[in-house]
Amino acid sequence: KVISGLNIAEHRLPQDGRFKMKIGSGEVDFRVSVLPTVLGEKVVLRILDKSQLNLDIERLGFQEKALSELKECALKPYGMVLATGPTGSGKTTTLYSLIKLIDRPKINIVTVEDPVEFQIPGINQVNVQPEIGLSFASALRSILRQDPNVIMIGEIRDSQTVDIAIKSALTGHLVLSTLHTTTACGAVVRLMNMGIEPFLINSAINCIAAQRLARVLCPNCKEKYELKEDVALKLKLTARDKKEPYIFFRPKGCGKCFHTGYRGRVVLAEVLVLSPKIKELIFSRSQEHALKQAARAEGMQTLREDGLFKVRSGVISLEEMLRVSAGDE
Repeated sequence: KVISGLNIAEHRLPQDGRFKMKIGSGEVDFRVSVLPTVLGEKVVLRILDKSQLNLDIERLGFQEKALSELKECALKPYGMVLATGPTGSGKTTTLYSLIKLIDRPKINIVTVEDPVEFQIPGINQVNVQPEIGLSFASALRSILRQDPNVIMIGEIRDSQTVDIAIKSALTGHLVLSTLHTTTACGAVVRLMNMGIEPFLINSAINCIAAQRLARVLCPNCKEKYELKEDVALKLKLTARDKKEPYIFFRPKGCGKCFHTGYRGRVVLAEVLVLSPKIKELIFSRSQEHALKQAARAEGMQTLREDGLFKVRSGVISLEEMLRVSAGDE
């Protein structure tokens, strides 16, 4: 509490702080969150290691089709790219790597974050401070007077922020932001619930990417095994020759992965591009499942399908895929 600048006398209120530590040759950022519970204070540390930061979009683990769609939408001169998923699913890293992709000396890029997670050279990053009146909405209003080409909003939390974000995307800016929804189609429904008209969603949004992070199997010690037929049927695994067994991999543990069986993480993603058919459905305020059905018919890979592809490739385990993704109806 002392080193992260928190009030050590306050035990009744939640507090947030941060501190830096020199570990080896690099600096590591620690985020501190303190929550008062019945039995005392509960502390969570979030470790942000800049040396481990990978901002090459090619190396995050997106499949070829999803990657090319994401790049195409990010390289458009205006519009909105949304990354969705739960806390800690790598949304900010995806947006940072898209910024890195479009960053040129002539392009004015401004980000509004709460707080700034990683400092990127050449990017104007603004830290939100609600206690002095610098909220996402007020920061965005000022940023629009700074003639930006690209605006990144750390998180869309309220209708005020989403309203300015949509209007910025419509007035010729490229807007990158995140939203807390579980699927890409769910983000469209969430925007409508926040009071955004369907015609504005159609005009402003280029694409929505939903993502999760799955632990990668240690290449040094992963074990091959054959999946039982009844389990395969339960999981609706198809598209293979009947004579061929289901060969999957599972974690074992060795010295190189500290006996966990896993080393590193990879992204599972679904990218929803707003095609004319999808726009039609949004305009008629269709349900989430109808949007998903139409998107899959147009070739969108869901989180579960991307997970299955990575399971079959031996990148992640079946258990890991089931842990982070929900089944497709």
